[in-house]
Amino acid sequence: MHTFRQRIRQSIENETLQIALDNNAERRLKGRALAFESIPDWRERRQHAHAIRANVIEQLDEYLAQFIAKNEENGVIVHRAKDAAEAIQIILEISRDIPQSHREHKENQKENSGHQRSSVSPILIAKSKSMVSEEIELNHALEKENIQVIETDLGEYIVQLRHERPSHIITPAAHLRKEQVGELFHEKLGIPYTIDIPTLTATARKVLREVFLTADIGFSGVNFGVAETGTTCIITNEGNGRMVTTIPPVHIALMGMERLVPNLNDLSLMLSLLPRSATGQKLTAYAQLLNKPLANQTRHLILLDNGRTRLRNSPLKESLYCIRCGACLNACPVFRELSGHAYIGSDLSIAPYPGPIGSVISPGLLGENYVQLAQASSLCGACKDVCPVDIDLPKLLTRVRAGSSTQPATSGGKGLSSSTKIGLQLYARLATHPKLYAASQKFAALGTHLLSPRSQWIRLPAFTGWGYSKDFLRFAEKTFREDFIKKNIVESERFRPKLRHAAESATTGEVALQINKIEQFTKELTALSGHVTLTKKPTQKIIEFLNSRRINKIHLEPNTLNESLLLEANIEFTHTHDDQILVGVTNAICGLADSGSILIVDGEGSPLHASLLPEIHIAILKSSDILSSLPDAIDLVKDKSAAVFITGPSRTADIEMTLTIGVHGPKEIHVFVDDSNLG
Repeated sequence: MHTFRQRIRQSIENETLQIALDNNAERRLKGRALAFESIPDWRERRQHAHAIRANVIEQLDEYLAQFIAKNEENGVIVHRAKDAAEAIQIILEISRDIPQSHREHKENQKENSGHQRSSVSPILIAKSKSMVSEEIELNHALEKENIQVIETDLGEYIVQLRHERPSHIITPAAHLRKEQVGELFHEKLGIPYTIDIPTLTATARKVLREVFLTADIGFSGVNFGVAETGTTCIITNEGNGRMVTTIPPVHIALMGMERLVPNLNDLSLMLSLLPRSATGQKLTAYAQLLNKPLANQTRHLILLDNGRTRLRNSPLKESLYCIRCGACLNACPVFRELSGHAYIGSDLSIAPYPGPIGSVISPGLLGENYVQLAQASSLCGACKDVCPVDIDLPKLLTRVRAGSSTQPATSGGKGLSSSTKIGLQLYARLATHPKLYAASQKFAALGTHLLSPRSQWIRLPAFTGWGYSKDFLRFAEKTFREDFIKKNIVESERFRPKLRHAAESATTGEVALQINKIEQFTKELTALSGHVTLTKKPTQKIIEFLNSRRINKIHLEPNTLNESLLLEANIEFTHTHDDQILVGVTNAICGLADSGSILIVDGEGSPLHASLLPEIHIAILKSSDILSSLPDAIDLVKDKSAAVFITGPSRTADIEMTLTIGVHGPKEIHVFVDDSNLG
């Protein structure tokens, strides 16, 4: 524990780190609270989500068998990995089987773009964010085998350049200030020093675009797998997740085997909770749903155990319900002072999963090296309050402390000193006898008042473990029980009418949101920096837009616009993707009024590329196809190879939580709503 405490002290004393952590936590919590206001029934939703996850973990073998069978039917190559070593070996074997024709084509691309051609070029993997890959230390293992792995999420790219682990599940570079990123890019990428965040983001976009276009393999994690359809769901904001699953000839998805939901309706429920909890969004910029490999693509799915079966059969089973939103990290008063890099094992290694959930998952999956992390918690319950699937994290943390891990234990109090264990045993004796406990409260209150008659606070000595930066509050004169009995139930009765009124108002507001779908869709997308134009002549309007931008060539999905009118206006179009084209035009299968999202599906003319590679994406949406919300649209993806719900232009907030529009995906999205059917 001594080294762990040293790391804690270093984090608390690091002024730059404290500012960065405060900015991250404050904005994340405010964003989450605002996002949940749009679903007044969120408490019922999270209870339903809890039941779904509990059911999946209870019947995991059956759901896995269904999911695997459906993926194999869909043409996906499925692998099972019992541990990190097996997962890494599978990825190495896939890498060695890359067709020589693709390697030669990539070398020609490099030569044509002015890069020196090498005789032996390493395999290049463009990697999207994956916490499971951090768990198995994938990058290090692949680089030892001369395989180049480039992280493409902006935050992950930054920490990779710094040779660090992510410090947060959702915001990998949450511990850094813009000045540090500016110095890093100046040193590593050779640009002039700047702290302008859009400039830093644009630099990463430029560097990583070539990685996407020339990668041998695209690699991603998986947010959810759908057992009924075999769908893998990947949600991102920057567009890198779409890039790695769409452009390279081979896609590898690494998935913790517990990340399943039974069907698409259950997926839509999870997607109403995860983005709100993680980033304060109603829906992320991109919610990809992959069923089959794209044309000329091979897709591999690796299902990883790595201790999950053992964890499922332990007292920590509930931790497997986690959907990796990171909300508990933002809410935890301890994590908000430390950052993820302070969560270290007894061997000094940084835990792959930090914070409240990490203090359970890390020892649960990886063993007693990380048992001490559970001591870094006040057990205040904030983590449980914000959990979108209602995991009882305080209960799990106490179980880790008591030695109820996945490993056999002969005694409790893992990670505690002998004196602390004795103190806790004494407390347990008092707490299990109500009268004795009440008497001890009165005695403690008297003692603290005698020690500090004039001050409300008592400074404890350093050897207690609290004296480094914490003060101990003087005990109240009356116990909670005494105070509660005095107040009785008058207060609760007084608030009941207010609670009823709030529930009625919420219901009324929810109904009102559905009155005008077009107006609501326009309002939501505009708030996300998107653009909506209502028109009865979409082709003519788009021609006017293109002329205003002096654009004369577009990537066009077939049967989307009047092609004769385009030719008359001297606008060229192609149905094949070209990364040099600035505008892509696609159909939108539907729109979602409550989030401003549109649905694009795979098909003729590569609409997934047209909506991804160009800087500007134009979508044509019929007003009659605007639906209320995601559950109304989710079944539309069942028979598609791939689909994506797009919610605004690509975006990031990975540098100092500053929102920047336009990362790897389009910088602009324009939706032309065809309302000709309205008369």
